[in-house]
Amino acid sequence: MMKKLIFVFIILFSIKGNAQTNPENKIGVWYAYGGSHKISEKVILKSQAQFRFFDLANDLQQMMLRAGANYKFNDTFSGYLGYAYFNTDSTFGVDGGNASEHRLVEDFNIHYKHSKLGIAHRFRFEQRFFSSNILHWFRYQLGLNHPITNKLSAYIYDEVFLNLKGDTFSQNWFGIGIKHKVSNAVKLQLGYHNISLNGAASFNRIIAGIAISTNHMKNK
Repeated sequence: MMKKLIFVFIILFSIKGNAQTNPENKIGVWYAYGGSHKISEKVILKSQAQFRFFDLANDLQQMMLRAGANYKFNDTFSGYLGYAYFNTDSTFGVDGGNASEHRLVEDFNIHYKHSKLGIAHRFRFEQRFFSSNILHWFRYQLGLNHPITNKLSAYIYDEVFLNLKGDTFSQNWFGIGIKHKVSNAVKLQLGYHNISLNGAASFNRIIAGIAISTNHMKNK
């Protein structure tokens, strides 16, 4: 099942990507890693890396590295504090130089289930530090996930980005895809991701990712 779905994704996006030369519409790929490391009943250390390409693998648009800690208040509510580093080349097809950005991240998360449907709300504040100025974002994401089999699940999400000064609306992210549970420690992800910017620009991306979970309480 997983192999068939991956094959369909590759064929569809390869056909569409080869037919488009405009960087705004060209299908790009984000390669993603996510780490979740439980150190107590309440605290989970989080790590994340993404390599975001304009195309399959040879025109890197952005590298993102993030690390932080999640605190579980109860089975429904949790909070997260973290730091993220971004290195961006916004040009397509040429080396336009690199721009660095540092972010502080604060999340408030709500997770619950309705029957088998998992529902997640994420409220995120970000302070974005550039070389010459500081920007502030508020982000809200609604995510849904549902099991297909014991190993396979489907997800869908939508996230809106708001500036706390200047033009309020910044962008919207929409995604849909599948996750495959290889083991209790490893999950694979394949999905479609759309970015709609203020001003009507739109970008389409494939996300191919791996998530690794560890439980360090077992050794205590």
